[in-house]
Amino acid sequence: LVSVLSSAIIVYRLPWTWKCSKLLMKFIHAGLNTIAMILAIVSMVAVFEYHNARNIPNMYSLHSWIGLAAVIFYSLQLFLGFAVFLLPFAPVPLRAALMPIHVYLGLTIFATVIATALMGITEKLIFSLKNPTYSASPPEATLVNCLGLLLVIFGALILWMASRPHWKRPPEENAKVLRPIGETPEGTEAESTMTGGSNADKSDLRINSEAARKQNLKLDEAGQRSTM
Repeated sequence: LVSVLSSAIIVYRLPWTWKCSKLLMKFIHAGLNTIAMILAIVSMVAVFEYHNARNIPNMYSLHSWIGLAAVIFYSLQLFLGFAVFLLPFAPVPLRAALMPIHVYLGLTIFATVIATALMGITEKLIFSLKNPTYSASPPEATLVNCLGLLLVIFGALILWMASRPHWKRPPEENAKVLRPIGETPEGTEAESTMTGGSNADKSDLRINSEAARKQNLKLDEAGQRSTM
């Protein structure tokens, strides 16, 4: 979850992916999240089977509670992401309304996964290190503590990239697709071929074209961008 989910979060934020189509990046984003979900389910089944084979109680620690909550909310996030943002049936106003919630839940789940991993490795050290104990700071404890610090730094970098506006995929990538019918990069065909019209008519047409372009870009950004 830490590695694959982080890749899914920043897949839109990598500048070298901005030249790829939005649809392709949406499929990559959804595919990475699906892989992470499958791995999470497999790992949880393995944990329960291991506990049952060793007669270890299930779901008694805070690590297990938060971990199970993260997997449940992640599955709901994945389902809603497919239904609303990947399939072409949801209306644009619904996408725009759910996008802030989708982004917030995605980042919150990632932070929860980091916290679950930190609690898990600490719990493992306490149970496994007997002679010397964890409190004696053996090399194993130092190694795993350093791993925990790296996890915190890594998580902070991912959240920083996901929250900075200048890392967002430029909406201009979709400008040609969303440009009003008949409009060219320099204006509209009607505007470019007007040779005898008044200056006032030309100005009104230019203003209307610019307003339509901004409205389309706004709807696309709200309805299609996803950082699940």
